[in-house]
Amino acid sequence: MYFDVDMKHDEFVGAVQNRADLASRGEAIRATRAVLTTLGERLQAGEASDLAGPLPMEIDVFLHQAESGQIFDYEEFLQRVSERANADVADANFYAQVVMDVVAETTPASELEDVTDQLPADYDDLFEFVGESDYY
Repeated sequence: MYFDVDMKHDEFVGAVQNRADLASRGEAIRATRAVLTTLGERLQAGEASDLAGPLPMEIDVFLHQAESGQIFDYEEFLQRVSERANADVADANFYAQVVMDVVAETTPASELEDVTDQLPADYDDLFEFVGESDYY
């Protein structure tokens, strides 16, 4: 796997739209916002900022603006993403996996490891596609 620290906003959103098979860029942005805002709420503030660092400026804001440090399980994570993305829970799970795969392409592996180290084992599904290239 590689990471592209210079990925631009349009590339990021396009990758999410394509991989999640979303009809519009607006849906891709909504899914991205839902996932990263919710993840930002779950992570400690410093870790959310670290993860945001290599992301495009228009994307990193979702992590920066989240009220970090909340504790909730993966089921609650998916419920929040579902509500924010206006999607059912199964789609929310898929969107979250897709967004994290695109995030992984823009973020050094060590930073992603810091994120996974901060989350309990029930979040492992969130990273199911990370490093996979044949799921779409």
